[in-house]
Amino acid sequence: MRGWIAPRLLPKWWCYQPSTLEGLMAVITRSPDCTGTIRTDLGAIFVSLELSRSTWLVTSLSPGGGEKMSRHQVDGGDLAGLLERFATLRRKAEARTGRRFPVIVVQEAGLDGFWIHRALEAEGIESHVVDPASIAMPRRRRRTKTDRIDGEMLVRTLLAFKRGEPRVCAMVKAPTPEHEDRRRLVRERQELTAERVRAVNRIKGLLFAQGIRDYRPLRRDRRQRLAELRGGDGRALGPHLQAQLARLLERLELLLEQLKALLAALKALAAEAQAAAAGTDAAVMARLLEIKGIGLGFASVLFTEGLFRPFANRRQVAAYAGLAPTPWRSGTIDYEQGVSKAGNPRLRATLIQLALAVAAPSAADRTQPLVPRPGQAERRPLQKVMITALARKLLVAVWKYVTQGVDIEGMAMTTA
Repeated sequence: MRGWIAPRLLPKWWCYQPSTLEGLMAVITRSPDCTGTIRTDLGAIFVSLELSRSTWLVTSLSPGGGEKMSRHQVDGGDLAGLLERFATLRRKAEARTGRRFPVIVVQEAGLDGFWIHRALEAEGIESHVVDPASIAMPRRRRRTKTDRIDGEMLVRTLLAFKRGEPRVCAMVKAPTPEHEDRRRLVRERQELTAERVRAVNRIKGLLFAQGIRDYRPLRRDRRQRLAELRGGDGRALGPHLQAQLARLLERLELLLEQLKALLAALKALAAEAQAAAAGTDAAVMARLLEIKGIGLGFASVLFTEGLFRPFANRRQVAAYAGLAPTPWRSGTIDYEQGVSKAGNPRLRATLIQLALAVAAPSAADRTQPLVPRPGQAERRPLQKVMITALARKLLVAVWKYVTQGVDIEGMAMTTA
């Protein structure tokens, strides 16, 4: 038969490859003349850290070691053992090449925060923290994932980053310990506010089941009124229910006291910002408080969660808040997927609240529907699109005002 080849005449590897184009091309391109090797004159020891609670996996690529990556484990939290491992890698590289090399480390941003990064920098080691979502990954439906593979991928990403390849990954700018500690006030206040809402709703729910609808747990006479309450059928509350409500009120009162303490700390932070010299990061909050309509709560979130950082342009500002657009364009397909939401969620939520307050229509116009622009897609509610766009514009306008002094159109100042 023309074109038929007997199986015994085929190469041995032909029988073991899958009958797919991908498998065939993988075999054909594997020739001895095209073997790629990794450069050995790296000029540094590249190390990646895979961090977990129990162990740290150290994957390294050293000069003079060829293309093989070495892997070692260190107990989780053992910084001294990690530094000793780096010293061992340096000694081995020096023994192979006769030269001393610096160590460059990369790790993913995660549960351990930035304390390892700061400790390594204090030891004179170049350290980087990468956003794990920015690293290119295989798009197969089922892909293999192990710490070994992730460690090698981090090393390759670090190599590409140091070579200067554009947009190979996104390195995280670690905040200073002072900035990281300052934003504790805002985040704890948000957590306590959510706990207060849950406590109030729990008390109201228990009383609603007894036919009581007019009890206000946040009033100062809450305990006196609790003793006078009667159910919808006129009966007094049971002793166990009264004890449960008393315990819930104790938690609520503790939350209120803690919220008062945090509010006092935020006011002290605002006073410190008012007294700060112009050009310092603390003066940013003072300029925010100058805008009428932005109070202590909004100003503290905008400052501690975003505007204390330096940004090069408005695109970086919007991207940090997760308000950057994500178009899907390929050939004739042109579809906008909405904002990326790959940013600070607390900052984004505060900006949405601020946009809702600015765009709140009057009572006369509230019943009038919004008219879409010509060609406006109806796949998403227009109101949500407009509020999100307004939040992005507000963030950029406020950033320009506090950093460059560009006045906001229609802005009113709190101090004349």
